[in-house]
Amino acid sequence: MGHHDDLRKFITDLAVVHGRVVLSSGREADWYVDLRRVTLHHRAAPLVGRVLCDLTADWEYDAVGGLTLGADPVALSMLHAAAATDRPLDAFVVRKAGKAHGLQRRIEGPEVAGRRVLAVEDTSTTGGSVLTAVEALREAGAEVVGVAVIVDRGAGDAVRAAGLPYRAAYTLADLGLVA
Repeated sequence: MGHHDDLRKFITDLAVVHGRVVLSSGREADWYVDLRRVTLHHRAAPLVGRVLCDLTADWEYDAVGGLTLGADPVALSMLHAAAATDRPLDAFVVRKAGKAHGLQRRIEGPEVAGRRVLAVEDTSTTGGSVLTAVEALREAGAEVVGVAVIVDRGAGDAVRAAGLPYRAAYTLADLGLVA
């Protein structure tokens, strides 16, 4: 099996949780995809980086990140996957709100102003989190080239409506789930 198939198996085996849950969007669902069980797993995390780097290989960007917490391990996995290929790729973290102390930065890590960046998320239902990150990145002077997620729960239309290219490594159908 290849990286894509291997990661799908980790997602279906470790991350798909059945039972009534309330999503960050406020919607209720009969199952949840808890991707932190994958993005923070010693064998699955490297696959996340490889799969998303492959998914976005034709996009030009030199930094990756998104809204903390879902995007953080995704961005770091991509940073490490890129380093293994000698591709320079920085990672950054977008806070939900600016800090009131220290440097008072909303975006942590290497500077994003004037850079082409990729916004990522582990999974997205409405696009709200990733679009919040996109807004902060644009305010900081970054050029957002697109959005990539591991699993799309339906955010594609909202992200594209905001004028951004959108890619997902897996759809719900790919995982055998019904929306």
